[in-house]
Amino acid sequence: AESVPAVTTMMISGLHVKLATVVLAAQGWGLVPPLQQRPLVARPGRGRSEGAIRQQRLVPSALAAPVVANTVPWAASVLVATVGAIAIKRRLDRPSRPYDRAANSVGREYDAWTREGILEHYWGEHIHLGYYTDEEMRRGYLRKNFIEAKYNFTERMMEWGGVNALAAASSSPLKILDVGCGIGGTTRYMADKLGRRAEVLGITLSQEQVARAKALAEARGITNADFRVMDALAMSFDDNTFDVVWGCESGEHMPDKGDYIREMTRVLKPGGNLVVATWCQRHNATRSFTQEEERALDFLYSEWTHPYFISIKDYEKIMTDTAKLENIQSDNWVKNTIASWRHSIWVGVFDPWPVLFAGPRMWWKCLRDGICLERMHRAFKRGLMDYGMLKATKLPA
Repeated sequence: AESVPAVTTMMISGLHVKLATVVLAAQGWGLVPPLQQRPLVARPGRGRSEGAIRQQRLVPSALAAPVVANTVPWAASVLVATVGAIAIKRRLDRPSRPYDRAANSVGREYDAWTREGILEHYWGEHIHLGYYTDEEMRRGYLRKNFIEAKYNFTERMMEWGGVNALAAASSSPLKILDVGCGIGGTTRYMADKLGRRAEVLGITLSQEQVARAKALAEARGITNADFRVMDALAMSFDDNTFDVVWGCESGEHMPDKGDYIREMTRVLKPGGNLVVATWCQRHNATRSFTQEEERALDFLYSEWTHPYFISIKDYEKIMTDTAKLENIQSDNWVKNTIASWRHSIWVGVFDPWPVLFAGPRMWWKCLRDGICLERMHRAFKRGLMDYGMLKATKLPA
């Protein structure tokens, strides 16, 4: 190991080299005056003929005062800015909201988002991605209303999951369970669209979301929608209670994906439909994740309090292993949903005032969320993440 004096000397030498580099760069950019040089001076030779002269070394006389005076503050500012930027980058690269089931981190974070109102302002009542047709993508996703895209997604999911067909064929009102309902946007949409043909119940871990969901339903006169605080992995409903069990972007927060599917299957009636939309990671059975991919996934897990993701194939296997579901089908809707990530950033750019007026704490939080949105976009874009759609029917008893 190096001795303390040796290390100190190395540090000082390195600082000198860096300072010299900064001085030269500053000269090149015109930030400090160039070094002045003494003219060559003829002196009488020593021990040589009287006409002999000796050249003197060039001395940068200006370095001793004006250059140092001008350069040191500039170099110090650059150093401080660089160190600050590195510190901020490291902080932003470290996830801030890891999953903690014992502390109900999911309910806690959604309580906060609901109280703040920022998420609802930008994302509307549907806290999930939107749907963009191929034609809308060709024209440019920014031409589409961001919140309208979410309603379009709900409508597409209802059609794909057989909810509309089931309601049309039923002689009595459907009982629909919305698992992970947020502030109830989808719950109210289905209740309003199906009217007397359905009774829709939404559950969430967030008390604030339930209060907001009920207030919005009451304000709009939607009486066939209700909301409760409940753990999706330990629901209090009897077996075979619902005609449709719906899970839209809630599986991401589940600490046990198997229990998530099994519990939804348990409360589904025989002949009823299970339909799930969820963010999934790439299936790595044939191609393992690289260390960089694992780091990227770890950030996406822990920045928005997700325990982990699984693949679409993993979900299919869980459904199959229940031995209670048939007609299991899946799809990947990444092409028609990926625009949501950057679209949600742009709506904030176009309308920054709610965040600006909210103060520094919200600035920092929204900066982090914006970075995570961009990282999500990149993960879906390069195939590290998929948008999983799954549906099945419960076997007859």
